[in-house]
Amino acid sequence: MAVEIRVPQMGESVAEGTIARWTKQVGESVQQDELLVEIETDKVTMEVNAPASGVVSEIIAQPGDNVEVGALLGMVGEGAAAATSNPVNNNSETAKETKAEALAPAPAPAPSAQSDVVAMPSATVTAANMGVNLGQVSGTGKAGRILKEDVMNAVNQINNPGQAPASTATRPDEIREERVRMTRLRQTVAKRLKQAQDTAAMLTTFNEVDMTNVMALRSEYKDAFEKKHNTRLGFMSFFTKAAVQALQEIPAVNAEIDGSDIVYKNYYNIGVAVGSPNGLVVPVVRDCQDMSFAQIENTISNYGKAAKDGKLSIADMQGGTFTISNGGVYGSLMSTPIINPPQSAILGMHKIQKRPMVMPDGSVQARPMMYLALSYDHRIIDGKEAVTFLVRIKEGLEDPRRLLLDL
Repeated sequence: MAVEIRVPQMGESVAEGTIARWTKQVGESVQQDELLVEIETDKVTMEVNAPASGVVSEIIAQPGDNVEVGALLGMVGEGAAAATSNPVNNNSETAKETKAEALAPAPAPAPSAQSDVVAMPSATVTAANMGVNLGQVSGTGKAGRILKEDVMNAVNQINNPGQAPASTATRPDEIREERVRMTRLRQTVAKRLKQAQDTAAMLTTFNEVDMTNVMALRSEYKDAFEKKHNTRLGFMSFFTKAAVQALQEIPAVNAEIDGSDIVYKNYYNIGVAVGSPNGLVVPVVRDCQDMSFAQIENTISNYGKAAKDGKLSIADMQGGTFTISNGGVYGSLMSTPIINPPQSAILGMHKIQKRPMVMPDGSVQARPMMYLALSYDHRIIDGKEAVTFLVRIKEGLEDPRRLLLDL
């Protein structure tokens, strides 16, 4: 008896998604709870697992299709893997088998065998759809990247062994270009960032912080910290603690506009912007006012791993009241971060760089300095409040004892 594969509930306010890929094709065996389909939503990539063990008997929703909660994706039937007909192709069985043999000359290796293969997204999708092993395709793109046309050339060589592949040098520019549909996450990020620019009266103020004392404290205790708490002592816990203290003093920075009202938040859910394979995501560290340095570091570390593996849930990214973005990990020296609505402000961290600084005694020393940027909504936060907030961040980091003593 066949079992339906349907789109599960995807979280609050998320009603639809886009099919990213199937991990199995029609006729392949699948075990119950094994990953079967990946669906991109506005915020995360959601996994759909097999509802039962058996054979994938039908695929209804193809990669790129938009699907709503409850939509039928495909079917899992009983039995072992077999050469099953393609439901889209109504030709004879012989023609189907011939086509399958032409498009899939060799079984795809385990993922580890292709871990070093660098392919463009459209090439990956095309190869998956046509059953081509990327490990046997020569890339003609930059740094040997495999392009969609490389996959098509490989298929053409299989079907026409004596025909030479097309020369890149003779291809017009429009063929050498690549058009890839934006992911739902990228579309949502673009929409929200533009919304922030169109709605908020956004302004950015800057300061700089001497990281000497934080770096010294971290260097002195990082080994003992990791041994006791089983997590690294990074800079984010210091910045998060400094931000919470500053937010408590300047509550407008932790507030939001709701119609004609200002909603002040007496809790501090700090969003931490991290990179993922599908783009920038902002998981939220909740109730930071009640968390220790170790708890903050451990939470951020777990979020980082989940983002890298595409395992973040929609709930992980909801409810933030303030955001910290660290462009310094990518080498950024200074930037103007964009507010994450409905929040009213965002703190930008940047690269630590030694610069000559004039000390109180008049001497000039090379000090590890970092530029800080606070982008804020001027409709709710006055310039004095923004500047004071950034000064409090600076004071807490330049004398981290203040953070430990809650001063």
